[in-house]
Amino acid sequence: MKEKPWKPWLLLSPSLTAVFLLLVIPVCFVVVYSFWLRAPSGMDIPAFQFGNYAKFFADSFYPVILLNTIRVALETVFICLIMGYIPAYFFYRTESRLKPYLMILVMLPFWISFIIRTLSWINILGDSGLINHLLLKSGLISSPIPMLYNEGAVIMGLIQYLLPFMILNIYVSLDGIDKSLTEAAKSLGCTEWQAFREITLPLSLPGVSAGCLLVFVLTCGTYLPPMILGGPGNEMIANLIFKRIIGTLDWPFGSAISTILLLLLVLIVYTYNRYMGINQIFKSLSKG
Repeated sequence: MKEKPWKPWLLLSPSLTAVFLLLVIPVCFVVVYSFWLRAPSGMDIPAFQFGNYAKFFADSFYPVILLNTIRVALETVFICLIMGYIPAYFFYRTESRLKPYLMILVMLPFWISFIIRTLSWINILGDSGLINHLLLKSGLISSPIPMLYNEGAVIMGLIQYLLPFMILNIYVSLDGIDKSLTEAAKSLGCTEWQAFREITLPLSLPGVSAGCLLVFVLTCGTYLPPMILGGPGNEMIANLIFKRIIGTLDWPFGSAISTILLLLLVLIVYTYNRYMGINQIFKSLSKG
């Protein structure tokens, strides 16, 4: 019996309607607003002009923040990759009965508010926080070490938020590797390190690239860690958008910055999907 072609679309219609109403329409509003004019009186005037985009590139202040955002995102990706691969590989190799509980620990941060987790770093890294308190009590330092309101604190806040995404992506990729391949390589004379380098690592690269993409995209759009843990010189592009839209109510210029960031991320995701395939990300998210 021939399957009716409209049936899949009928089943998808509730989800597609939700995506259209909650994602497509708001994004269209942002793009349309980016062409509007901001009058000296503070009113937004409907128009179609590129003045807001020209303003962004005319002043080096804005592109520098965008470049700083990309740099911080790349640093966060690199650290999350190093810190995430080791526990993911441990979960892949271990036969312990505690493995499900350890996996729950990885996802435990998702059960706590992101704001609360970010604010907690003030009690850890602050002048009277836990680390400085212990160092002062032990006599290793005579005055508190400034660890807050700098780029290091921002990256620390980003890592605690994004590390679980990297671990889950890499673990899902590793979990699909047949362990007998490694055993076969060792039976042919490979050492443990050679088997990892020649078999496990190359086969896990799809998960590594998916984790890197997810961490990079989320870092570029995050504004809480820079706002709470960063200083005046640690603004990221999301903070700039927040200040323009919420702080000064300059919707046209804030929308133009949002559109530029959106186009940059779409280009990166498109390039990734063309060469690696984006399905790996959805696999890891469904596994989590």
